[in-house]
Amino acid sequence: MKFFKRKKNKKSKNKDNNQDEQHQSSDQLQEHEEAIEQQLDDDFMTETVVKEPEEARPSESEQEQTPSQEQVAESSDEQVLDQRLEKTQANFGKKMKQLFSFKKKIDEELFEDLETTLLMADVGANATMEIMEEVRKSLKRRNLSDADAVLGALREQLTELAKQVEAPLIIDTTKKPYVILVVGVNGVGKTTTIAKLARRYKNEGHKVMLAAGDTFRAAAVEQLKTWGEREDIAVMAQKTGADSASVIFDAMTSAKARNMDVLIADTAGRLHTQSNLMQELAKITRVIKKNDETAPHETLIVIDGGTGQNAISQVRAFNEANKLTGLVITKLDGTPKGGVLFNLANEFGIPVRYIGVGERSKDLKPYRAEDFVNAILD
Repeated sequence: MKFFKRKKNKKSKNKDNNQDEQHQSSDQLQEHEEAIEQQLDDDFMTETVVKEPEEARPSESEQEQTPSQEQVAESSDEQVLDQRLEKTQANFGKKMKQLFSFKKKIDEELFEDLETTLLMADVGANATMEIMEEVRKSLKRRNLSDADAVLGALREQLTELAKQVEAPLIIDTTKKPYVILVVGVNGVGKTTTIAKLARRYKNEGHKVMLAAGDTFRAAAVEQLKTWGEREDIAVMAQKTGADSASVIFDAMTSAKARNMDVLIADTAGRLHTQSNLMQELAKITRVIKKNDETAPHETLIVIDGGTGQNAISQVRAFNEANKLTGLVITKLDGTPKGGVLFNLANEFGIPVRYIGVGERSKDLKPYRAEDFVNAILD
C-alpha cells in the first residue's frame, strides 16, 4: 500500500508541476501577445484608449478637488514637448544660456555670437537679421544694457514671430465632406501624418474617410488600407498606377453619399524640382473643384523638420503649384535644428497646424507658439 501511495503522490506532484508549466506557458503566451499588440500600436501610431467605468468616475466634489483632465493633459503635453525637443534645446537653448552666463555686458561680440547661434539652429539669415534688429530696437527703447535683458528681448521676438503662424486647424462642419489635401516630398512622413490626423479627428467625433491618392507607391495604399481596417475608417483606393485625381474625385462622391465629415486625401510624394509632377498636383486640385468648387478646404504640406533650408524651397514650389493653407512640421524630436519653424514663419507666414515630435499618434501635436519657444529655450 505504501508503494501505491508513493506512486500516487508522485503522480500528484507531476500533475502539479504540469499545471505550473501550463500556467507559465500561458503567462509567456500572454506576454508575447501583449508584446505583439504593443508593436502593432507602435507601427500604426495608436495608443490604447481605456473607457472609464461609470462606477469608477469621481463624484462632483472629488472633481472639484482634483485637476481637470484638460489641465493634466496640458501639463503633460508641455513636459513631453520639453523632452522631445531636447536636441534643439541643447543646440539652441543651452548655448544661449552658456553665452549669457559668460557675457554680462552688451557688446558687438555678444550680438555676433547670438546671430551665429540662431543661424546654427536653422532660423535662417533673413529671419535672424530681422530678429536681431528688433532685439536692438527693444533694448534701445527701454534703455537696457545688461545681457539678461538681451535674452528677455530675444524670447519676446521669437515668441512674437512664432505666434504669427499659430492658427489651429478647425474643421468646418458646414462643409461635408471637409476635404484636406496632403502634399509633400518623399520621406517626410506624409502617409503616417495622415493616419495620425484621421485618428485624431475620429476621436473628436467626426466621421472620417481616407483617399489613397498615392497610387505610385503600392506600400502607401496598403498602409492606409490596413490602418483603416484596424481603426474602422473607410478608405477609398484603387489599383497601383491609377489616376490619383480620379481616386480623390471618386472618394469625394462616396464621402458625400455616406455623409462623411472629413475626407483626407493622400498624394504621391514628389520632389519640388519635378515640374511635370508638380503640374499633376495642380491637376488634382482642378479635378477636386469639379466635384466641389470650394474644395480642397485645407491644403497641408508635410515638412521634415531636419531638412533645414531645403524646407524653404519645398514650401515655395508647392505653394506655387497649389496654394498652401497649412504646414505640418514632422520629426522635430530627431533634429537639433528646430529653428526652421521661425525661418518658415518669417518667409511665408503660412499657419503651422501641427508639429510632430515622435512616432505615436499622440505625438502629433497642435502647434502652440509659447509652448514651442519655451521648450527650446528653457
